[in-house]
Amino acid sequence: MDSFINLLVAAVLAGTPLLFGTLGEILTEKSGNLNLGVEGLMFMGGVAGLAGAYYYERAAAQPSGLLALAIALVCAFVCGAFGSFIFSLLTITLRANQNVTGLALTIFGTGFANFFGEVMANQSASGYAAVGDTVKAAFAGVYIPVLSDIPYLGKLLFSYNILVYLGIAAAVVIAWFLKHSRRGLNLRAVGESPQTADAAGIDVTCYKYAASCIGGGICGVGGMYIVMVTCGGIWVHDCIGGKGWIAVALVIFAMWSPARALLGSLVFGALSIMRLYVSLGIPTQLYDTLPYVATVLVLVFVSFKHRRENQPPASLGNPYFREER
Repeated sequence: MDSFINLLVAAVLAGTPLLFGTLGEILTEKSGNLNLGVEGLMFMGGVAGLAGAYYYERAAAQPSGLLALAIALVCAFVCGAFGSFIFSLLTITLRANQNVTGLALTIFGTGFANFFGEVMANQSASGYAAVGDTVKAAFAGVYIPVLSDIPYLGKLLFSYNILVYLGIAAAVVIAWFLKHSRRGLNLRAVGESPQTADAAGIDVTCYKYAASCIGGGICGVGGMYIVMVTCGGIWVHDCIGGKGWIAVALVIFAMWSPARALLGSLVFGALSIMRLYVSLGIPTQLYDTLPYVATVLVLVFVSFKHRRENQPPASLGNPYFREER
């Protein structure tokens, strides 16, 4: 039982950055924009979050862990949103091809992060960019009196870091926003038929920009989680390691539902760390391929489900020309 609980806890921790990336891309795609640059946005958010906490810690006489966490969160969100703003400017205003622009954003974001990560490392006397113990403690698991002491359930539900609970809250808020708020319904209308939404008086351009930028910011938070939690607050070259691409596939697995994204991130998180808890007698390299094999199987499986509610927004990936309405 203890081994099973430990596996589930590790799966939640490993799946949280995938959850942020998936939620950000779902929000983006609901507007009709297909942003394949999630990997680059996560890289940008990761290095920006680390830089915010790192330079704050160096400047403060007595740094506060919670303030460092807040600064890292804001920096990661803003940098991810900025990267998505560039994507939006090119694809919405200038009507560039969304697939090509997304791939270019991935290349740009990866190079951007690795460059500035190395700049921070070169400025450090130790030769690598890392935050101190005070900041690391803010990203560690929290202890909730009484609840954390409940046998089994305490560790399973009340032992995570703040970002895990933030990711779950984000999934709930986005799910409610898309289904029960007027602006959420307007956003879905923009993604399904921008011509009809425009005729109804909805500002299509504004909704596309807002959804893409906010979605990009959420992806950036996922990258910050990898750097600050998974990597322990140390910049590691190419630390995102393809998780942005898995998040893009998880959008399809979740069928554009934020609620199902919670399950998808848990499953793929478990696959990514299974080698540490389950022995199947196969080489480690094959364990590492499990999330990607599952990604392919998911794409094949979903392609056979043709119900309308399981399909992407009708205008996904297509630029909107108001003059052709």
